[in-house]
Amino acid sequence: MSDSSAVAVFGSSQTDLDSRKWAEAEQVGRRLAEAGFAVITGGYGGTMEAVSKGASEASGHVIGVTAPALFPGRHNANPYVAELIETEGLARRIGAIMERAEGIIALPGSIGTATELLMAWNINHIVRRNGGHHVPTVAIGQEWRTVAETLVSEIDAFPGDVHLASTPDEGVDWILDQLNFR
Repeated sequence: MSDSSAVAVFGSSQTDLDSRKWAEAEQVGRRLAEAGFAVITGGYGGTMEAVSKGASEASGHVIGVTAPALFPGRHNANPYVAELIETEGLARRIGAIMERAEGIIALPGSIGTATELLMAWNINHIVRRNGGHHVPTVAIGQEWRTVAETLVSEIDAFPGDVHLASTPDEGVDWILDQLNFR
């Protein structure tokens, strides 16, 4: 187990190795590790593996939180995970990730990533309403901007609970600024 602070990174399990999104996710992991953060992901492939690889290659600590019963087709964590936490079910998996995270980055993804982002947003909403300090959370990419704008306009979600960034570099810069590690 690492004593370092961790930043959670959510993203697609379907990101291709030779894609721009993979390279960007790898850079996110690398930058976080170079700033002294452990990274914590869902531990499997795609974006999770790319982030893990970038962090590992920068000598960062990589934590993977898996849910073997939920994902029976995913037998192992990606090869860059140094600390494995196995959980039961989706809610416990996301909860375990969020309990360890001092900051959260949501990269492009699908319904699973949306679930993780919305849980972070909801927790920040509750904490803010109770006078606490929220976990800095940034959603990167146009798809999250569209989701956020809909949630703010249609269900009165508070826009300040999640920061929106256009690029991974902008999102990492924002997280590092919030955590005073830039």
